[in-house]
Amino acid sequence: MKHSEAGPSKALPPPPPVVPPSFVPVKVSGSNRTPMARRGFGTKGQRIPLLTNHFNVKLSSTSDHFYQYSVAFFYEDGNPVEAKGVGRKVLDMVENVYNSEMGGKGFAYDGEKTLFTVGPLPGTKLEFPVLLENLSTNRTARGGISDEVDTKRARRPPQSKSYTVKISYATKIPIQAIFNALQGQDSEQFSEAVRVLDVLLRQHAAKQECLIVRQCFFRDDPKNYIGIGGGVLGCRGFHSSFRATQAGLSLNIDASTTMIVRPGKVVDFLLENQNVRNIREIDWIKAKRTLKSLRIKSFPSNREHKIIGLSVKPCGEQTFSLKQKNGDSPSDAVEITVYNYYAKHHRIEVNQSRDYPCLDVGKPKRPVYIPLELCELLPLQRYTKALSNLQRASLVEKSRQKPRERMNALMGALKQSNYGADPVINSTGITISTTFTQVEGRVLDPPKLKFGSGGDLTFVEPAKKITCWAIVNFSARCNVDGLRRDLRRCSEAKGMDLEDAYDVIEESPQFRRASATVRVDKMVENMRKALPGPPLFILCILPERKNSDIYGPWKRKCLVDLGSRTQCIAPTKINDQYLTNLLLKINAKMDGINSLLSMEHLHSIPLVSQAPTIIFGMDVSHGAPGRSDVPSIAAVVSSRNWPFISRYRASVRSQSSRVEMIDGLFKPIAPDQDEGMIRELLEDFYLSTPRLKPENVIIFRDGVSESQFNQVLNIELEQIMAACKFLDESWKPKFMVIVAQKTHHTKFFQTNSDYNVPPGTIVDNKVCHPKYNDFYLCAQNGPIGTTRPTHYHVLLDQIGFSADQLQELVHSLSYVYQRSTTAISVVAPICYAHLAAGQMAQFVKFEDMSDSASSHSGSAAAGAGAGGFNQLPKLHERTRSSMFFC
Repeated sequence: MKHSEAGPSKALPPPPPVVPPSFVPVKVSGSNRTPMARRGFGTKGQRIPLLTNHFNVKLSSTSDHFYQYSVAFFYEDGNPVEAKGVGRKVLDMVENVYNSEMGGKGFAYDGEKTLFTVGPLPGTKLEFPVLLENLSTNRTARGGISDEVDTKRARRPPQSKSYTVKISYATKIPIQAIFNALQGQDSEQFSEAVRVLDVLLRQHAAKQECLIVRQCFFRDDPKNYIGIGGGVLGCRGFHSSFRATQAGLSLNIDASTTMIVRPGKVVDFLLENQNVRNIREIDWIKAKRTLKSLRIKSFPSNREHKIIGLSVKPCGEQTFSLKQKNGDSPSDAVEITVYNYYAKHHRIEVNQSRDYPCLDVGKPKRPVYIPLELCELLPLQRYTKALSNLQRASLVEKSRQKPRERMNALMGALKQSNYGADPVINSTGITISTTFTQVEGRVLDPPKLKFGSGGDLTFVEPAKKITCWAIVNFSARCNVDGLRRDLRRCSEAKGMDLEDAYDVIEESPQFRRASATVRVDKMVENMRKALPGPPLFILCILPERKNSDIYGPWKRKCLVDLGSRTQCIAPTKINDQYLTNLLLKINAKMDGINSLLSMEHLHSIPLVSQAPTIIFGMDVSHGAPGRSDVPSIAAVVSSRNWPFISRYRASVRSQSSRVEMIDGLFKPIAPDQDEGMIRELLEDFYLSTPRLKPENVIIFRDGVSESQFNQVLNIELEQIMAACKFLDESWKPKFMVIVAQKTHHTKFFQTNSDYNVPPGTIVDNKVCHPKYNDFYLCAQNGPIGTTRPTHYHVLLDQIGFSADQLQELVHSLSYVYQRSTTAISVVAPICYAHLAAGQMAQFVKFEDMSDSASSHSGSAAAGAGAGGFNQLPKLHERTRSSMFFC
């Protein structure tokens, strides 16, 4: 690798004797910290002109305020309207019929219970009756057939429904709040004012019949569709949001993709979704779950309906009561099958559907049946179920866009949106530029790395001799003997002393179809019989790539019960590059160091090398969307062996589902006992460093939005400070808090280039916040797609870094990731916290957690955790302080 230097390996100092710090009980006090203001701009690096997907917005409103109103909808009988989607139709009618009563004002409706106007409406309370033609009802005809197939009914005018709309004044929002924020002034109402502008864009997209997913808009256009299999399409669209920047108000537009079901015949969708060739092979129980709540269009009337289920019997056997007419007087009802009804009354023979269920589009106690072949799925219906591995891989591959391609797509989306034609948007005085904003970037030099005496081919500090280790194979088709031989050969080249594996334990064939936990238990039994004692390391060969159900139970068994460090693989092609990447992970897990920053080795990192410094990385892993029964997993990793910053350990806990703030940082349970994560990590630092407490504490936090910054400063930081005081009340370290955001929509492009921005590109001007201290960094090389920069927000700095010192530190921390010898997209401590939380989450996914298990990887049991969830198991003492997550 370039920019490296070779040198003799030097062992880190041995840990000092255990001298635990004193414990003094301290009460957590309240605080009211806010993010710090920018102190200056960086100057280092080669300057480079860039474009960004921000479009300048000019705002020259003739009104002083946006006015906010609450809106409620009621049926004719006075009951509130709960159905989603009716609000926009009703308000469109209000706008058309009662324009004069509304003072001629247009409005922006958020799709729920709020609307906004520029300037006030004529009154604070308004009420309008609305008659809305109901063109897509689920009315039943003659007991069990949708009335759209009844030719007599079809000739009647569509049913209408009466609504009452009540609009009441709520508050007013000063437009000046936007201008104040752009000038760097604090303005609590800025987010409310910008929300109005965002709602304007949402409403404009709704009128263009787009699918709206928060601030993302998707059009029904086959050119936007990406087939990923299983009847699922990726639908390309765009995200738009207003941002306050140093260059003024801007509209940030970015490409976005959501999953939708493939529109068209229901039968064709089911065949593709279940990967079967014939309708006879369809699993109808699975089909019922898949189709529920999807909307269809039925023929020949083109009416729309929502599916609530399937008929119990096939179309040729499913009966319903059909009322007969004899002149003007009805006669007794007769039972008739759905198939015979269509054949006799409408001359439609639904032979394809005769032996299969009908769609039920009625209500739970009043079914309405339509044969499958007369139904088509409507476009732009979101697919919210989890994607398979193949679907996910296909989506990633097909949705990539090169920089120039993405720029063209964004420009096309802006033109197609045609915001200038919207009268409500025009009434605000908004003018949106049609050109990308120009910014100046700087390309930082990559930090020099130190490897072993053999250059970048050898590890700077190989793990100690690995003697008793084993290979286990869970029925994977793999040349184990070749892997065993080549792994030893490559380890010697890297400077590792890896003896030959003591044994290879193959899974017994009779257990291949057993549950994952049984397979793991049987493998451990066989391993104990074959080995003289617990192995130091186990190489596990899994039968499937990605999400193998064996992974979670196996990791838990090794890390918790056996105390063995383990690496799982599922190789498809084994070559030297594959083995090198594998050895990077193994060496880090076995306490080796693959590479160091040269300035780390020379103790020349500004401020960090001059005083004992601990670096934390913090992240929270959540369960799948909608799974409130699965706890969230919080992880904190911390650096050890100061003055080095390349080795870390982790503390992990479960907490209430979907909660982003970490609540286990400080947990005093007695006057002299703290069960918190920070105490565990601080003691580890104290013991891995010659009895030194850190004078500087640098915290990198991942996964929080701007609205949660104050919580990070006033809840999480307060816990960390309290944990420090609990250890020693006289100890007053300096703190720095930095939030890293990866899920944002700012991209950078080189002018007239098909290539991504160079690695090390940093931007802290124009599109950054007008007041607060933030910057964008593209540390990684992005050869595929369009590089996503990481957005760093410096919330607090008591240490006193200059802009250049801090930006170079963040850049350097992107190079200390032990699984790679090049830069990654975010600082290594955050990446490690993400890996630790994800790996421990596998324990929750595959096994019930014991009530008596420990709350994290290092302290005593704490019982049930927040939200009623049992706690994570306690890691074995031999794996607790390792980089098991690497």
